[in-house]
Amino acid sequence: MDEGEVFGFLGPNGAGKTTTIRMLTCLISKTSGTARIGEYDIGNSLDQPKIRRIIGLVPDNVGLYEELTAYKNLDFYGRYYKVDETKRRERIEYFLKLLGMWDKRDLAAGTFSKGMKQKLAIARSLIHDPQILFMDEPTANLDPEASKTVRDFILALKKEKKTIFLNTHNLDEAQRICDRIAILNTKLMAYGTPAELERSASGRKVVVQLESVNNAIISAAKKVATGNVEVGEGNKLTIGVNDPEKENPDIMSAIGAAGGRIQFVTEASSTLEDVYLKLVRSQ
Repeated sequence: MDEGEVFGFLGPNGAGKTTTIRMLTCLISKTSGTARIGEYDIGNSLDQPKIRRIIGLVPDNVGLYEELTAYKNLDFYGRYYKVDETKRRERIEYFLKLLGMWDKRDLAAGTFSKGMKQKLAIARSLIHDPQILFMDEPTANLDPEASKTVRDFILALKKEKKTIFLNTHNLDEAQRICDRIAILNTKLMAYGTPAELERSASGRKVVVQLESVNNAIISAAKKVATGNVEVGEGNKLTIGVNDPEKENPDIMSAIGAAGGRIQFVTEASSTLEDVYLKLVRSQ
């Protein structure tokens, strides 16, 4: 991951996402291989306390002290991380206000909804100002409004140059906020930006909407196209291309010379859902 990046880790239940986070955050030992957080090795017992100081974790089970107030929960963890009192007060107030919970600061965490508990867990993970934040399904079981609050908060953290490792199986969420994505299904299946993954499923294609389609137009398109030419309903040609920016002018010229009247041209690509399902089902 790069600094200030939101990295998405996608996979079905049981794929190993939570186990991976637990290894990277030094909660459990790795079985093989190597991984580094910053300049530290997760397998080195001397490095593990240093890793814990530079990371924050929002686990799949928030694990708050429910009898304590929101404020005291954060204060407890701030003390644990040895954040000095002035900075601790400032950061507690900052995060509770940012998450719309300042007026709830004196209420016991056990009285909160799932969404409020999740927001409090996020604030807890940031109380010591970590460089890297690990989030395990942060919007799972939240209503749409609470999910949007969490997503917006993740994007706000990105603007502050926080690096975020996001476990999720919410494809829409990953597509909206992640810079790069890895798809896991007990092993790494794919890795890249959302756009790169979408193109990987079936390559790049352009869709040409025509006034009408005939054999001469189809033949002309096939002569210059680098990929397959498919005829669709409603006078559409779907044409496989390697580099549409370079190839489109020649394709459009050939279609026009054959008498085709082009109404509009769009690029078609697979969705992230298409890629995900194709990879997961291939095992």
